[in-house]
Amino acid sequence: QVELVESGGGTVQAGDSLRLSCAASGRTSSIYLMGWFRQAPGKEREYVSSITWNGGTTSYVDPVKGRFTISRDRTNYTMYLQMNILKPEDTAVYYCAGWRLGSDQYDYWGQGTQVTVSP
Repeated sequence: QVELVESGGGTVQAGDSLRLSCAASGRTSSIYLMGWFRQAPGKEREYVSSITWNGGTTSYVDPVKGRFTISRDRTNYTMYLQMNILKPEDTAVYYCAGWRLGSDQYDYWGQGTQVTVSP
């Protein structure tokens, strides 16, 4: 089992930056991929970005390309999401997720951290 704990959310103004962190513990050696998702009020949870744990290959949803950067610290089993030029439409609860090697879906989820961007 892997436990994921997010931190770094908060309330900012449009144009500001935030960095989210996701600390993994437990059977971290089983992780193949980690990602960030978000859920805005009244909307379904959506994919934001992901990174392969060993190779560091990254992927982003179009609305955040050029503004968000995903990274990971393999030594400390921590993943980050640097969010720049934040917009009100980025307001959501952000979740980190882990994909276990050999799985066909994300297996582990954090509890979420709120990001609120005011106009």
